[in-house]
Order: sequence, then C-alpha cells, then structure tokens
Amino acid sequence: MRVSRDVYVKGTDLMAKGPHKIEYEVLEGWEKLPEGWSFVEVAGVGVDSQDRVYVFNRGEHPIIIFDKEGQFLTAWGEGIFANPHGIFIDRNDHIWCADNFDHTVRKFTTSGELLMTLGDTQHPSDTGFKFNESPVCYAAGPFNMVTNAAMGPDGDLFVADGYGNSRVHRYAPDGILKTSWGKPGSGPGEFNLPHSIVVDRSGRVFVADRENSRVQIFSSEGEFLDQWTWTNRPCDLFLDQQENLYIAELGWSVPMRKSRHFDIMEAPPVGHDPIARVTVCDLDGNVQSRIGGPQPLLPGNFIQPHGIWADSRGDLYIGEVVKSGKAVDYFAPFTCHSFQKFVRSG
Repeated sequence: MRVSRDVYVKGTDLMAKGPHKIEYEVLEGWEKLPEGWSFVEVAGVGVDSQDRVYVFNRGEHPIIIFDKEGQFLTAWGEGIFANPHGIFIDRNDHIWCADNFDHTVRKFTTSGELLMTLGDTQHPSDTGFKFNESPVCYAAGPFNMVTNAAMGPDGDLFVADGYGNSRVHRYAPDGILKTSWGKPGSGPGEFNLPHSIVVDRSGRVFVADRENSRVQIFSSEGEFLDQWTWTNRPCDLFLDQQENLYIAELGWSVPMRKSRHFDIMEAPPVGHDPIARVTVCDLDGNVQSRIGGPQPLLPGNFIQPHGIWADSRGDLYIGEVVKSGKAVDYFAPFTCHSFQKFVRSG
C-alpha cells in the first residue's frame, strides 16, 4: 500500500543551492521476502537494466533479488562475503561488490558467477591502520577496508578505499591498476573515509568524503576540481542516466563517538541540519529534492542511510545500517526499517 507522507522536506541547510523540484512518496511493504526471511542490515542497493533490484544484505542471504514489482526472484552469495559494504551494477549488468572486512572488490554475473576479484583477503595494504587501535597514518595501494566502486565512461573501474586507507584507485577493464590518488587529511584531494564514488559521462569523479562531510570532485586522472561542503556526512552516491546525483547522508541522528581508529565528525558544522537524509541534485550542486525528517523511526525518514540507487522510473531504493551504525544502542529497535522504496511522484 502506498503511504502518502510529508517526506518531501525542504532543505534548511543554507549552503545548499537551488529550488526543490522532485517529490517522492514512501511505499511500505514493497519487497516480498520469502517466509521466514528478513533483512539484517542493507549495506547497499543496485538496480540492473531490467529494473531488478539487488539488495546487498548483511545476513544469511547476502544478495537478494526482486523484480520491479517487489516479487522475490532469487538469492546468492552465501558463504562468500565477510561483510557486505558497497554494490555497483555496470552498464553490462555486471555486479561489483565491495567487502570491507576481506579487502576485496568482486565482479559477478547477475546469477552470481564470480568473474574477477580485486584485492587480497589475507594481506590488506599497510597504511598504519589497525582496527580499534590506530587510524590511517599514510596512504598506500589497494586495499584496506575498501568501500565501493564505480565505472567510468571508458570502462575503467574507480574504487573508493576508505576505512583503512584514504585513497581512490583506478583500474583498467582487465583489472590492472592504472593510478591512485589521495592521502589522509582534510585539505583538497585528502580524505577522511572515502565511502562511495561515482563517475559522470565526462569522466569527472565524485567521492563521498564521509568524515570530512563533503563531496570532492576530481578529473579522471585525480586532479582536484571542486568540493561541496553542504552535505551531511555523505555515505553513498548514485548517478542516473539524466545525471541526477543522489546522495545518502548519515547526518548526526545517532550520537557520534570518537574512536582510536576513526576520526569521526562528532557534531554537524555550523549551518548544517543534523538529520539523516537523501539529497537529489544536479552536477553543479543545485538541489532538486530532499527526503528525510527529524523522526528517524517513521517510514519515509532515516536512521542511517547507507546505500542508494534509482530505477528507470526514478523510484528510489535505500538501505540502512542500524546495528553496525550503533543506532540500536540508543533508540532504534533492531527490527526497524533497513530498506525503503520511494516512488517518484513529481
């Protein structure tokens, strides 16, 4: 049943630009899981050329696939992943899955046949990073707790190497590393957890620099071009065929705590709205729509949006992490929404 809610929220962030032109309605109960199945945490979402929806799930069934009407089709990936993190589907419907615990990006067919593995599960790159002990001290090669991937117009693969590194890597289609850029820090071209990545038709690379709370823009060779500082801890990016950019923003709905291995932004910068939200904008940063409100447990609002994709109709699919994001430690029941669909209505 479609639920019409006031999820179209006008932005209060004065640094964002432009009027709001697109509206959405949340559609509860769209996904029809098999009896007894449930999502645990939905780290990523992707949609292929036939509008089949791939849910990258931290549960017994890592890849769960639905048709465009929400009917369950199949599942695969059992026993492969240590910790599902990011998913990208290329123009040939190859499924690229980033696993941040085993330091790999894997390429699959739509039926789950493994075609390529980038990274070494046993040997993460040496960046001085040690989980629960020390942060990233210096940049290195691929990978250390890799986060996500995206394909450029020439078929090269760009990989955000985030939790244990501060780097973007560019690969040729055959899996040969071509170049890398970035280092720890907050200056132009530096990263504090590059968490997601997309590439536009001209080859510009957009990186969600999460704990610097910004999106950085580069040439395909790694030259810094621009940055958007109005985002609220951007977590995932998706670019549609019309080059609308969708940004899943964690915000500060869940209290942030410093750790020994992550330099987390504990409070929003001046002028930023603390809520978790989704922003749709053009490639100049002009905001077209915002979804999200101050009550994160309600349908249509967000606790910690972690994965985002849109189908050919412009409908949105958003995955959330409730347990690993620590929301269950404060206010969110473990059964709270970890996956939501939004129907574009304007």
